[in-house]
Amino acid sequence: MAPCGCNRPLRSARFGPGIPAPRIAGACAAHRERVCWSLNPLPMQTTEPGSPRSADTPVQFLKGIGPRRSEILAAHGIRTAGDLLHHIPFRYEDRTRFRSTVGIRPEEWVLVRGEVCGVGGSPGRRPGFSVFEMLVRDQRGTLRVKFFNQPYLRRVYQPGVRLVLYGQVKRDPYAHGAPVLMNPECEILDEDGEGIHSGRVVPVYRRLGDLKSRALRLILHGVASGLPPEVPDGLPSWLVAKLRLPPKAAAIRQLHFPVLASRRPEEREREMGLYNSGTSPAHKRMMFEELFQLQVAIRMVREGRVRQVKERAVRLDDRVRTAIKKILPFHPTEAQKRVLGEIAADLCSRHPMSRLLQGDVGSGKTIVAAQAAVIAVENGFQAAVMAPTEILAEQHFFYFRRLLEPLGYRIDLFKGSLRSKEKRGARERLERGETQIAIGTHALVQESVRFHRLALAVIDEQHRFGVVERNLLREKGQRPDVLVMTATPIPRSLALTLYGDLDVSVIDEMPPGRKPIRTVWLDREERPRALEAIDRTVRSGHQAYVVYPLVEETEKSDLRAATEAAAELGGTVFPQYRVGLLHGRMKGEEKEETMRAFAAGEIRILVATTVVEVGVDVANATLMVIEHSERFGLAQLHQLRGRVGRGAARSDCILVGDVGRSAEARRRMDILCETNDGFRIAEVDLELRGPGEMIGTRQSGIPAFRYANLLRDRRALEIARIEAEGFVTMLRERPDAECRRVAAMIREQWKEHFGPALT
Repeated sequence: MAPCGCNRPLRSARFGPGIPAPRIAGACAAHRERVCWSLNPLPMQTTEPGSPRSADTPVQFLKGIGPRRSEILAAHGIRTAGDLLHHIPFRYEDRTRFRSTVGIRPEEWVLVRGEVCGVGGSPGRRPGFSVFEMLVRDQRGTLRVKFFNQPYLRRVYQPGVRLVLYGQVKRDPYAHGAPVLMNPECEILDEDGEGIHSGRVVPVYRRLGDLKSRALRLILHGVASGLPPEVPDGLPSWLVAKLRLPPKAAAIRQLHFPVLASRRPEEREREMGLYNSGTSPAHKRMMFEELFQLQVAIRMVREGRVRQVKERAVRLDDRVRTAIKKILPFHPTEAQKRVLGEIAADLCSRHPMSRLLQGDVGSGKTIVAAQAAVIAVENGFQAAVMAPTEILAEQHFFYFRRLLEPLGYRIDLFKGSLRSKEKRGARERLERGETQIAIGTHALVQESVRFHRLALAVIDEQHRFGVVERNLLREKGQRPDVLVMTATPIPRSLALTLYGDLDVSVIDEMPPGRKPIRTVWLDREERPRALEAIDRTVRSGHQAYVVYPLVEETEKSDLRAATEAAAELGGTVFPQYRVGLLHGRMKGEEKEETMRAFAAGEIRILVATTVVEVGVDVANATLMVIEHSERFGLAQLHQLRGRVGRGAARSDCILVGDVGRSAEARRRMDILCETNDGFRIAEVDLELRGPGEMIGTRQSGIPAFRYANLLRDRRALEIARIEAEGFVTMLRERPDAECRRVAAMIREQWKEHFGPALT
């Protein structure tokens, strides 16, 4: 067992000698009071600061970092001392439990402090092989230490050198089985007997390229100990006092090199648990600053939008209502009516719309977006629909064209794979105003794409885009109304907090006649049962999907699996049925023809990759079989399942996979079998994957949080939202110097993510 008490021993490594460092003293008298933030009143201590250092100092000018290391750090987004300080440890070890050299046993992991009292060595029996030995003495005895093929250590470890050793005790076969440390981790102590890698709570960092934890520890020790007592604070002083938060500089030093407040073993163990779970007072202080700044930035964006005024007028009269009714393929639900009313009110408002539309799979978001587009077009304006992938953009294009062509609308598709002539023609028609609705990918926000009178921008699967993309699309028109949609439900309170710059609408009702989808999961050995279900479904006059995973469109192995499966099902298993194949590498015309044949009932079994995850609506398809289901995320499985259950007939989903010993995979299968509620599934997905993975922090415009966990820190998130509202009100009505300073810091910090919208 390791000295920290955990059962996971550290791997013995061939480290060189430690580097003497400035001494870090105990608690400063000015900061010995208890920290009483309501979330965790644990004592907080500070360390003695070293020489002042600016957070803006480029990393190449820090001790221990040269040109090569600065390039490695820059590749990970670390360019300044401040960036480096935000690379916090992911784990901490309590290396304060020293062992005596007497009584140690083989296979134990020990931490020994002593003095070199003898050195020796031999060339070894094989050419080029050498052994360096030394004898380390503490107050009670001695311990033999061996290093292999490191002859330079003879110049480093001379008699009288004080050091700390950490490693696993072995029996020395060349010394009658006597205890020996072989290639242990070593650190030379400074004049005061202090170390960086031992004798303290030691931070463990995730490696950055070639920079391992030990090297990062050395660098960060110098940076953290060189912090001045006061550093620029991203929180106003009145809020720090109100919540009784520790000073920022003290929190940063504690994050990297904690000084535990208690000497009692059980209390130390509790404190270590807080640090390792990211819930120590230091972590919470930085977490709250991060959440507060996000909330202030969102409020600034929202207030900037409210101050804007549109230069166009949109009316919802009888003529427009008649056009909307013409495209409805079914009677809308009350939820769809309510949401369309909210969107229509925004379109007719003097201020630009910025609305998030949430709805479960199959709830009818796309038809609502089409109705909104009709309102814009019938008033003489243009609408744009942007999707994250070409496949989804194509599916929207076919859907909108089928729905809106009877009204005589011109709809064009914009995507990167179009021929130059096609792109040029589409751009010219759009700029002249001949195209009323443009549907495409990121190609829509390219500089060469110009709209004639853009009034409505719809962004589908918004969690895959960011605020920057929304702003780019806004710039294509005169403050167009923006509607963003997502089929990845998240709790409303979390949506209001994360997307506070948007108004939120929720379609919480499924279209009439929809029945819950029955879901079961089978082991790989039970796959014949899935084939029997396919046969029963097709014989009853319905159709089936068989989906194979495709992590990336370039994974030929997955593509081959789907291709071979289609050949097998059509050739040997079900030769009596027509089996189709759909994947992302097919040409647009081929995909369109395949989907037409499937929708017409000509293809009875469709083997596909995840291209059918969104946008496919065939009411006669009542069975979804998902192969290798353990390779899919929970939200993706729910999306795929939503391709069936779109008619009045009962539908089924069969998950075929090998969960093995994976408790998480088993949990995913169980929750899908238990419920069809997308919001309940989203809650579990939040627990399993964490909010960053689920929401897609980079794509959503919200950066990956360094300190916060949106599931764990919901209470702090709500506090931050409330305090941010008060701060922005103060900034608008009675700003003082500190208020303006904090606001300027937030604008600088978040300008990359919110762009010109942050005012």
